[in-house]
Amino acid sequence: MSTAESSVKALISYLEHEPTPMIVLDIDYNILASNTAYQRQFATPRQQISGRKCFRVSHQYSVPCDQAGERCPMKRAAETRLPERVLHIHHTPRGPEHVDVELRPILDEAGSVIAYVERLTSVAGASAQPREAGLVGRAPSFNAALSALQRAAPSRIPVLLQGESGTGKELFARALHEASPRTRGPLVVVDCTGLSESLFESELFGHERGAFTGALQRKIGLAEAAHGGTLFLDEIGDVPLNMQVKLLRLIESGTFRRVGGIETLRADFRLVAATHKPLKQMVEAGSFRQDLYYRINAFPVHLPSLRERAEDIPLLAESLLRRMADITPLRLDDDAAEALRRYPFPGNVRELRNVLERARLFADDGVIRIRDLPAEVVGGEPVALLSAGTRRSKEKARLTHALAVFEGTRAELAHYLGLSERTLYRRLKRYELE
Repeated sequence: MSTAESSVKALISYLEHEPTPMIVLDIDYNILASNTAYQRQFATPRQQISGRKCFRVSHQYSVPCDQAGERCPMKRAAETRLPERVLHIHHTPRGPEHVDVELRPILDEAGSVIAYVERLTSVAGASAQPREAGLVGRAPSFNAALSALQRAAPSRIPVLLQGESGTGKELFARALHEASPRTRGPLVVVDCTGLSESLFESELFGHERGAFTGALQRKIGLAEAAHGGTLFLDEIGDVPLNMQVKLLRLIESGTFRRVGGIETLRADFRLVAATHKPLKQMVEAGSFRQDLYYRINAFPVHLPSLRERAEDIPLLAESLLRRMADITPLRLDDDAAEALRRYPFPGNVRELRNVLERARLFADDGVIRIRDLPAEVVGGEPVALLSAGTRRSKEKARLTHALAVFEGTRAELAHYLGLSERTLYRRLKRYELE
């Protein structure tokens, strides 16, 4: 046995005792071994893992990830000989799931890569399948935002969520909190919209009894309530200018005084802020403090609009309908789902929810059809203003590529594409891809 083989064998033996799911790969994508934690979480009881290609097991692809349109950490690690980390959607016994993948190359004495160790961590804060609560999505832009949150979660760095109104900023903030070491602490939400200077100060810092007319007893502020957890300042761009210096002092020192109080108090929290406003332009215009901007903008994360993740609309719609259903199950027919996918949704997920709430009132049999949707949705401009020919060309190319790289059943392929089996069948027939 060579020294390299001996080293890999020793590594496999060591990983068996690790509580985190791990696999060992050779340089040709073959799985050499998987530990018990991996078998328990990502494999069925009788599934054979060793000897199979990683991309076949994790994604049901017939080719490596980079050839299937995804980023392959092994390809990059082979070039850099450094650890690589990506967020992928993996095929699991429970269906598709978001998985944070960290791949580390194993080098021999000459510095050549002889194997890889892959550590897999399921992302609990989001779902790649319809779900009754929380974040749902699988589009590349959604995955990029989710991956950024996973990077930031273990640290204390302030995070600034930037995106249009209705993109789910509070849900992303909650996912960040739940993935952080502070998940056992509180997540305290401060809605900064429409608060006057005095009301904002009282809400954030609290007040002492008699501090002002109507202050009949001491009130604990939201900053104090967030001690040990996460303080989420929603729409921070609306904080009154005169209050921004006090907010900056709170963020930098963790200290504050209640309104009408003289005692200096401390609050230990992780800061997450969100806004749909252009803060940088506001700094230039003098309506937002520059020092506060740079303090909260340590780790900016762009939250995609629904136009940027149009392929997620059927998945989101099914999730929202599950949340709305009381007795009778609700579902979209294929034509209605396609109409929703093509509409640009300037109000984002909030508007999608409102559209579905209205449409369900007309769906007496529990099926929402295109006739049940508002006229502006059915007749609206298609996403990205693509011509019908261009849309069909792109759709055919996507289906052709999926058929070439995917190895699962027809039902699994439909699930992978976010379509119903009936819709997939119709589109394959339309483009003569049977």
